[in-house]
Amino acid sequence: MAKTSNLYARIEPDVKEQAGNILNALGISASNAINMFYKQIILQRGIPFDLKMPALKVLDASSLTEEEMNRELEKGYVDMLEGRTKSAKAAFADIRKDYR
Repeated sequence: MAKTSNLYARIEPDVKEQAGNILNALGISASNAINMFYKQIILQRGIPFDLKMPALKVLDASSLTEEEMNRELEKGYVDMLEGRTKSAKAAFADIRKDYR
C-alpha cells in the first residue's frame, strides 16, 4: 500500500536523537519504525508492550552505607530461610522482561 498519510508528533529532542542513533545503527528510518509500531498496535489490538510503573526503585548497592548493606543482606537471608526464592533462570527471565 502506498504511504500517503502524514503523522506529526512532538517529541523531546534528546529522545529523538537517542532513538534516531539506535535506528540508524539498525538501518531503519524513523518513518519505518513508526509504521512497524503502528502495525504492531493493530496486530496486538493495543500497545505492543506493557505500560506499567516499575515495581520498585532499583537498589544501587554502591551508594549504601555498611549498615544499609547489612540490612539488605539480612532481608535476603530471611527471604531464603522462609522459602521466598526463585531459580537464577527465573530471576534472569524476569530481569530481561522488566528491563529489556
